Amino acid sequence: MPYTLQQLSDLEDIRLLKHRYYRGIDTADEALLKTLFTDDISVEYRGGSYVAKLQGRDAMMDFILNSFHSDAVAMHQGHMPEITFTGDDSADGLWYLEDIYISLERKNVTAGSAIYRDRYVRIDGEWKIASTEYDRVMEVIEPLRPDMQITTHYLAKAGRKREERGDISHMITFTDAAQ
Repeated sequence: MPYTLQQLSDLEDIRLLKHRYYRGIDTADEALLKTLFTDDISVEYRGGSYVAKLQGRDAMMDFILNSFHSDAVAMHQGHMPEITFTGDDSADGLWYLEDIYISLERKNVTAGSAIYRDRYVRIDGEWKIASTEYDRVMEVIEPLRPDMQITTHYLAKAGRKREERGDISHMITFTDAAQ
């Protein structure tokens, strides 16, 4: 069945929403990030050695801004969206993630991919992320090489400094790394 003109417009709005999510994370753009989620967003990220689970926009903001901070370097790219409308003001999305996360504190680099599953709702004419989860397809963690040079580090100035960060350990359960 062909898409309506409204659905085509909505597809683009949902794609832009997810692109803003990735950009907001990588730049610690708190003002932008606050506009992307419903008040009651539910989140579950299942990685190689962790599960992060939280509820609500405030918890999501704490999680993101305390994860992507001045001692982190990050890159997230979302590819190949599959958006399915479940109603006039609701949709489900599936995205393929490719990401790199460098921890200057732990001196390691995580590179991987994941499949995101999102639920979107339109509130007051704006699409929002109502739930988001991912399962890692692959994840590799290796030491930061001594000869590696980071010549640009946006989060160093935009991300929370150590003294500004809060504890998010209650949101994360660590497991044994996958074999």
